[in-house]
Amino acid sequence: MRKYRTRLIVILAAVGLSLYFLYPTYRDYELHKEAAQLSGADSVQFIEQNDAEIRENRAKRIKLGLDLQGGMRVVLEVNVLKLIEDLAKNKDDVFAQIMTEVREESRRSEESPVLILRRKFEERQIRMSRYYGNLRDDNDKVTSTLDDEATKAIDRAIEIVGNRVNQYGVSEPSIQKLGSSRINVDLPGVSKEAEVRQLLQGTALLEFKLLKDPEVAYRIMEGIDQAIAATTVDSTDTTALAALGDTTKIETPEGEMSSAEFAKKHPFFTVALVNPQYPGEAMVAEDNRDKIRRWLESEQVTRSVPNDVQFVWSAKPQTIEGKKYFTLYPVKRSPELTGGVITTAQATLDPSFNQPIVTMEMNSEGSREWARITGANVGKRIAILLDDAVFSAPVVKGKITGGNSQIEGMDNLDEARLLEIVLKAGALPAPVDIVEQRSVGPSLGEDSIRNGLLSAVLATALTVLFMALYYRTGGLVADVAVVFCLTFLLAVLAAFQGTLTLPGIAGIILTLAVAVDANVLIYERIREEQATGKTLRAAIDAGYEKAFSAIFDSNLTTFITGIILFQFGSGPVQGFALTLMIGIVASMFSALYITRAIFNILTDKYGSKVSFG
Repeated sequence: MRKYRTRLIVILAAVGLSLYFLYPTYRDYELHKEAAQLSGADSVQFIEQNDAEIRENRAKRIKLGLDLQGGMRVVLEVNVLKLIEDLAKNKDDVFAQIMTEVREESRRSEESPVLILRRKFEERQIRMSRYYGNLRDDNDKVTSTLDDEATKAIDRAIEIVGNRVNQYGVSEPSIQKLGSSRINVDLPGVSKEAEVRQLLQGTALLEFKLLKDPEVAYRIMEGIDQAIAATTVDSTDTTALAALGDTTKIETPEGEMSSAEFAKKHPFFTVALVNPQYPGEAMVAEDNRDKIRRWLESEQVTRSVPNDVQFVWSAKPQTIEGKKYFTLYPVKRSPELTGGVITTAQATLDPSFNQPIVTMEMNSEGSREWARITGANVGKRIAILLDDAVFSAPVVKGKITGGNSQIEGMDNLDEARLLEIVLKAGALPAPVDIVEQRSVGPSLGEDSIRNGLLSAVLATALTVLFMALYYRTGGLVADVAVVFCLTFLLAVLAAFQGTLTLPGIAGIILTLAVAVDANVLIYERIREEQATGKTLRAAIDAGYEKAFSAIFDSNLTTFITGIILFQFGSGPVQGFALTLMIGIVASMFSALYITRAIFNILTDKYGSKVSFG
């Protein structure tokens, strides 16, 4: 056994690592099973007490695709043609005819609508600047501008959709850009089609709201803290500071107290850390965001918050010491201004200080209101919200007249461009059409899981039985290798947060065939070598050596096919390709490395008693 120590250590390490990655999936299943057996206050208390563990295991478990857990898949298409038409500065009969031709050709062609539009203009020998940009702009300049606007419109749509899905509270959504103008949105666990259509297609709500004065906001948060402390059963189970231990002392205005005492007396301030720069705001770790949301929606807290105050989240987290934090802003419930008054916005660099800024222009009505609002609130902060999420909260430096404003304080140009997208979302939204919609009900998802697992179990059982009966000892070793292969495959899926789909289960079943196929090649070669008179140990060595090239070549070609399917396929095809590729690597390791180690140990101990049928 000593001479196989290295090989055994590698195998045990691989198994241990696999079980480590699979444990969160098992634990998540157990927690959900236990929660499902509770109801009412018991269920709420269980979720509160185990919130951190539930979140951690949910993040690390094997994800299930829509076809397994139910939900909706929606494919959106940004109407670039409508955007191009809206950008035209004048629309005569010639322009209308050109747009009709562009629209007809776009239905049949994969060519960019902007390029089709340019070609139509050039065929009539009409300069595009007659309808777009300045009269001195050539067709190249106009085409470049329209392309840029189309790209920004798609980015804007993705930003709006992502923000709305997050606000809607969908767990583990997936939002991906497809091609040049489509967006794929996967919403697990969602079944209300009407709500989803309104959520994804409604006009973006852009608002400007004043932040409450820091002193007033802090007093409101103190009231929230007291209301929670008066009703929380045991806040020490779910607080970050309690983890420091009872011996950790904290200095407070009330005197020195232990972390556990502070967590029990001030549950809100234990989770929502007051921003020292802006005392009216709080920083909340990503893991505690749902907990704060539940508290703010509870009856005892809503009674302690004034009717004109609303707490809203930052749209994006900021990373502090490797941990993500969202900012909780207290704002006035009624907006000072809405985004319909903005005509344009542009991210750029300030030439004087080389700092990223965003300039925006408003129409005449907006200019008058903006001058009044900024003049009355110099030195205060105004939050810019899109669908109730704060993207920026700049300080008003002075009264702004003429409708031209400049927003500063961004860390980089990417952040400035994001704010540009947000500001323009309310002023010039590109229409978004739902071109594909598929729903999978929870019962259908459960049936898919049941049938998929049943097929996988039957395939495994029949394969194991055949190998054991036909190849005897060698078959039993191959069966052990199949178990290892499945364990490694699922562990890799969990480690890289892959998504298991119904086609993915098909890929797993195919992996079993691939794994067994390698063993069949080896065993048949071993039997041929034994027929020539070689000893069992020599036949095994020769069987593995001579079968390797055939096994490697067949698996390599299959792996390349999997790469092509994953690269150019989508949805179910990618799920199948992913499990197939992982399975090929796992099967190679189990068939060539693990079984070889087992046979070496068995032949040393039992000699010629090892049988290959």
